Amino acid sequence: MQRRNNQDIAKDVFKIEAEAIFNLSNQLDEQFSGAVDAILQTNGRVVICGMGKSGLIGTKIMATMASTGTQCFFMHPGEAFHGDLGMVAQEDVFIALSNSGETEEVIKLLPFLKDNGNVIISMTGNPESTLAKNSHFHLNIAVPKEACPLQLAPTSSTTATLVMGDALAVALMDARNFQPHDFARFHPGGSLGRKLLTKVKHEMKTKNLPFVKGSASMKEIIHTMNDARLGLCIVDKGAGVVTDGDLRRHMEIDAHNIMSKTAQDIMSANPTMIDENERLSAAEELMNEKKITSLLVKNNQQVTGVIQIYDLNK
Repeated sequence: MQRRNNQDIAKDVFKIEAEAIFNLSNQLDEQFSGAVDAILQTNGRVVICGMGKSGLIGTKIMATMASTGTQCFFMHPGEAFHGDLGMVAQEDVFIALSNSGETEEVIKLLPFLKDNGNVIISMTGNPESTLAKNSHFHLNIAVPKEACPLQLAPTSSTTATLVMGDALAVALMDARNFQPHDFARFHPGGSLGRKLLTKVKHEMKTKNLPFVKGSASMKEIIHTMNDARLGLCIVDKGAGVVTDGDLRRHMEIDAHNIMSKTAQDIMSANPTMIDENERLSAAEELMNEKKITSLLVKNNQQVTGVIQIYDLNK
């Protein structure tokens, strides 16, 4: 039998899993809103539990929730049954993942959770399953079929579980009015966190700043610019700047007389500046607004450094 084209296989997988995701919207009901409200109202944490592939998806859902304002942790059902249930407080909300709704390792936890008084949210593909019937809120993740041609490997079903978890996380973010600065607090090492939390003074260049006087000759300007390697000179302590772009434009306009010009003749007056205590995000916004790649940094109207667009994306 001739083997199918790899790209055709991939397209079929995309189609099947996309249909599975779309099908979720037809299955969504008030149980979802109830689950969101239960999480919002608890003073405890969210515990996410699943076995096998469901467990792997559960760790991703946990990571998304944790980074978007929901205190939670993942618990392996096997470890839970052998002591880790001691970490589950009465006020915690327990989210159990099982496509069949009959996963033995998860079902065995139900007596403890009920006795402990935990709110149980389940995600299964079978509303009539043991897990679904013993949950306070059931989120239906049933899919028409798996992308696996043998209908054995969890594919569409794990995608549906992941998307339902993302939907929960986003609904919780919206309810809490979760903002970029909140996200940054939990991601200080990421690009967004760095821009929102780090101040300009922490990243600006301060050594060997290219200061020149307004009377500086072209030779002095070029030497200073090459020495500092910032692509600009600061004229008269910030009254103006001469950039490499200014040099190119003036050479094109008046190439024969360019070497007789001074810094004051070709500088851009009143350059855009930013206070050194502003955030990197403010510097980026200002540079994008002005369509420039460098900003002079000031402290009490005195130029103390230079910040460039390249410094924002390290």
